[in-house]
Amino acid sequence: MTQTSTTWLTQDAYNRLKAELEHLTTRGRHDIAEKIDAARQEGDLKENGGYHAAREEQAKQEARIVQLTELLRNAHVGEPPPDDGIVESGMVVTATIAGKERTFLLGSREGAVDVDIDVYSESSPLGAALVGRSAGDTVTYEAPNGARIEVRIGEVKPFRG
Repeated sequence: MTQTSTTWLTQDAYNRLKAELEHLTTRGRHDIAEKIDAARQEGDLKENGGYHAAREEQAKQEARIVQLTELLRNAHVGEPPPDDGIVESGMVVTATIAGKERTFLLGSREGAVDVDIDVYSESSPLGAALVGRSAGDTVTYEAPNGARIEVRIGEVKPFRG
């Protein structure tokens, strides 16, 4: 997974993700290598469920390492964006989408892990349509199924996780 946009993270979220990456690239890799080695010792690899499970776990872990590395490389850490009413990463947006009012964070789920709020990426169709817009604006975006959806932006406030 490659990420091309900047992701806004609080210092706490950045520190938590950095610690997770450190664990995965050190102790995590060591633990997986031990599991694979132990399973390999059991014999025939073709019918060795423990070996295949450990290799699958290793692949998932390596994918998470790549994801975290990219996320942290492109992260903007620190204070939330200014309270200027402009939609950008790190803002909580209240909008009427296809007639239904919704409130969500524009940014990364990683930055709002302990908060019960929907999160949309700024590179999603909805996010891309809203970035740079302001409260009171109405925009239309194309959903993945091809439908044109109207969005009226109500309130735009910085996220305070």
